Order: sequence, then structure tokens, then C-alpha cells
Amino acid sequence: MVDVGGKSTTDRTAEAEGYVSLTEAIMQALLDRTAEKGDVLTIAETAGIMGAKRTPELVPLCHNINLNSVQLHCTLDRDRRVVHISCTVAAREVTGVEMEALTGVSVAALTIYDMCKGIDKGMTIGPIRLVRKSGGKSGSYLMEERPEGAV
Repeated sequence: MVDVGGKSTTDRTAEAEGYVSLTEAIMQALLDRTAEKGDVLTIAETAGIMGAKRTPELVPLCHNINLNSVQLHCTLDRDRRVVHISCTVAAREVTGVEMEALTGVSVAALTIYDMCKGIDKGMTIGPIRLVRKSGGKSGSYLMEERPEGAV
């Protein structure tokens, strides 16, 4: 692990996003709320929050930090037939929260896959990426704009 003992405590935020591409059968089940395992998007949101909180247990060299907030939202995009997942994490700490935001998105995406695989296994997860971050020695980061039509 990197030694963060000499670093200053600052407000840190990070937002990550990801996508789960759906088949038509899964899209219809989500729209009709007929997935056998329950309310897919709500459960995925809860799972993603839990995942963000447990990041140091999943990523071997990640520091255990106290999170001030985790907000995770799953939004169904009918036109593109995807679930858009967004996770924003904040903490007043000595190290960043990018990994927590990325883990939250990843766990939510895996939960959607798990809950819908009985309908159709033809889902695709990704891309998952950091959108923005602030705080710390390296300062702010903002993802470059995506090309027109990119997911």
C-alpha cells in the first residue's frame, strides 16, 4: 500500500459511470417490472452502495477510508436499450475516492446481470469509467467529452 500518512485531509469527490446493454426481452421485463428476482434497478442501486462501502475488501491495495456519502442511480434508457449507472462518492480523507465510485458502478452492473440472466444472458457490461474527481494533490479531473453517438 502507498503510505498516505503525510498527506493532508481534504474534501474529495469522484463520480463514475457505466452501462449495461440489454436485450429486448430484458428491457421489456424491466419496463413491466416482471423480473422474477424483484425490482432490479432498486436492488442494483442498494448493491452498488454496499459495494462502494466495501471497496478495500475487494481491491487488495485500496485504503480503508470513511465515506461521507455514496449516491448511486440506475436509469433505464429505452432508446439506447441500456441501464446507465452513476455513482458519486464523497469523503474528507487523505486519499481519493475514485475506486469507491468505480466499484459502486461495477457492483450495480453485476447485480443487474445476476438478476436478469434468467431472462437472457446476452447483456453487455461497459464501458465503466471515471467521469470526474476533485480534491487531493492531483487536483481535479474531468473526462473528455464522448464522441457523438458513443455510449
